[in-house]
Amino acid sequence: MLLCMPTDPGTPRRAPAGAAVLREDVTEAIRAAVFEELAAVGFARMSIEGIARRAGVGKTAVYRRWKSKLSLVLDLLSAFAAQGLPTPATGSLYGDVRALLEVVSHALRHPVASRVIPDLLVEAARQPEISDAIKSALLDTQRGVATLVVRDAIARGELPESTSPDRALDVIVGPLYWRLVVVRGDLPKGYLDELARSAVAALKA
Repeated sequence: MLLCMPTDPGTPRRAPAGAAVLREDVTEAIRAAVFEELAAVGFARMSIEGIARRAGVGKTAVYRRWKSKLSLVLDLLSAFAAQGLPTPATGSLYGDVRALLEVVSHALRHPVASRVIPDLLVEAARQPEISDAIKSALLDTQRGVATLVVRDAIARGELPESTSPDRALDVIVGPLYWRLVVVRGDLPKGYLDELARSAVAALKA
């Protein structure tokens, strides 16, 4: 096992000769450009050239970080999944369900996400890699939150121990995805309150 000697604080640290130093601001500009390009033209028509032009960089800057547009999109989806969702802790099942609906609806109604997600779902039917990444970014993340919501509700005596987190997730956010991603309709005033009450009643039934 090799041990690294401590660096003299008075000596400037330099990258090894020939090493590629990737500027974080450029990387973030490219990531932002990908979302904008996806929203504007869709995955099928998206190109590295278009991403680079929108980010204000050369194609080489993109290729130094990702080998293709597919690897770029997969990386973004993985980063999104790693961020996770905040787990509600309101002290009641209704409060937790309502808080979860608020977070998910806010994300789905984002102007970019509302155009990107439907397009990627179409591509997922053609490319298994995208399907797996979407599953990790959306389903697995939200399933983890639903598991904690159900666990806490069981501990408070609000739900029976046999309650399935997967069924809870279907009941809670399924209608929201249908409304915002498939139908692409607006949410009437009080819709999330009504949906939260309906979901709680269905889970307790």
